[in-house]
Amino acid sequence: MRLVQITIPSGKREAIEDALDAEDVDYVLTDETSGREYTAVAYVPLPTNAVEPVLERLREAGLDEQAYTVVVEANTVISRRFDELAERYAEERDEERIAREELTSKAADLAPATPSYVVLTVVSAVIATAGLLLDSPAVIVGSMVIAPLIGPAMAASVGTVVDDDELFRRGVGLQIAGLGLAVLSSAVFAFLVRNLFLVPPGLDVTGIPAVRERLLPDFLSLVVALGAGVAGVVSLSTGVSTALVGVMIAVALIPPAATVGIGIAWGLPTVSLGSGVLTLVNVLSINLAALAVLWYMGYRPTHWFREDDARSSTIKRVLALAIAIAVLSVFLGGVTFDTYTRATVDGQIDEVVAETVAGTPDVTVQDVSIERTGGLFFQQPRRIVVTVGVPPDDGPPDLADRLDDRLDALVNRDVSTEVRYVTTESTT
Repeated sequence: MRLVQITIPSGKREAIEDALDAEDVDYVLTDETSGREYTAVAYVPLPTNAVEPVLERLREAGLDEQAYTVVVEANTVISRRFDELAERYAEERDEERIAREELTSKAADLAPATPSYVVLTVVSAVIATAGLLLDSPAVIVGSMVIAPLIGPAMAASVGTVVDDDELFRRGVGLQIAGLGLAVLSSAVFAFLVRNLFLVPPGLDVTGIPAVRERLLPDFLSLVVALGAGVAGVVSLSTGVSTALVGVMIAVALIPPAATVGIGIAWGLPTVSLGSGVLTLVNVLSINLAALAVLWYMGYRPTHWFREDDARSSTIKRVLALAIAIAVLSVFLGGVTFDTYTRATVDGQIDEVVAETVAGTPDVTVQDVSIERTGGLFFQQPRRIVVTVGVPPDDGPPDLADRLDDRLDALVNRDVSTEVRYVTTESTT
C-alpha cells in the first residue's frame, strides 16, 4: 500500500478532484496556505499497483511535473472502499508491481555515491581474491555480500526503459568503473600476496579449485547471469528487498573479476582470458535480462511522446548486448564442446583400460591418470598412467604394450603409456 501526497497547482483543483472521483478512490484535500502557486494538497491511499495509473490520470487532468508528488509506504489502511479498490486493481494489474516513478527513484537510490561505491568495491574484490587463493567458499560468499554491484546494473536498465539518459549513463559508468576497479585492486592485492610470500612459493593458482572453475566458463554461466538479472528486476519492481538478489549478482561478477586480477599478478594470460570472458558475459547478460524483463512488465516513460525514443533505445541496446553476448559465446561454446569431448575421450580410455585388464585374471584397475598437452582448449592426451593391482604371489603381467597399442589407436596419436603395479590382497 502507498500513500500519495500531491500538491495541486492553482486552477487545477476542480480537474484533479474530478479525476480522483472518476477513479473512485478515497482522498483527503487540505488547503495549501504557504502562499505559493499551490492551492491544496491531496492525500490518496492506494494499492501499490494503482499508483501508476492514478498518477497517469491526474497528469491527463493537468497535474504537471512542477507539482510535488510524494509516494510513501503505508502500513495499514482501514477502509471498505480501499479493499474494493485493491480487488479491482488486482484483477487489472500485477498486484505487487510498483509505479514507474517509484521504480526510478529506487533504481537511483541503488546507484550509490561514488566514495562508498569505490570503497565497497575495493574491499569486496580484495576479500574475494583472498577467498579464491585460500579456496574458501565462505570467504568468497562474504565478499559478495558487501559488493555494491546490483545498483548500477538496475540503474542502467531502468534509465533505458523510462528514457532517463542521466540515470542510464550513471549506471553504465558505475558498472565499467566498478569492474575495472575490482580487477585492479585484485591484481594489486594478489601481487603483494605473491611477492610477500603470503602463499607458498611456486603456487600453481590454476590448481586451486575455486580459481580453476572460473577459467573455462561454459554455457551454464549464461543461466546464472540471466537469472541474476531477472531476479534483480523482479525484486526492484515489486518493492522487495534487493539485498539477497545483490549477492546473486555479485556471484556472477566479483569472483571472476578477482580471478582476472590473480591471472595478471601471476603473469598467466590464459587465467585472465577465461575469467575475463566470464566477467564480460555475466555483466552483459545481467543487463540484457533486466532490460527485457522491465520492458515486458510494461514500464515506459512518463510522457507518451517519449515512448518511441525509449523503445528505440531499448531495442538498440538489447541488440547490442545480444550481439556482444553471441560473440563471447563462441568462447563459451568452445569450452562446452571441449569439456564434452574431453569427458567422452576419458570415458573411452577408461573402457579400453578396463577391457584390456579384464583379460588378465586376478588383476584389477586401481586408477587411470591422463596428462594432457596443448593450449587452453582442445588439449590432447600426452601420457596415460594406469595403476593396476596384482596378487602378492604373482609377478606383474605384461600389460604395457597391449594398453599402449589400444590407446594409441583410440586417440589416433602416439601417447606414452605407463603401467604401475601395486600389490593387493583381499579376504573373503
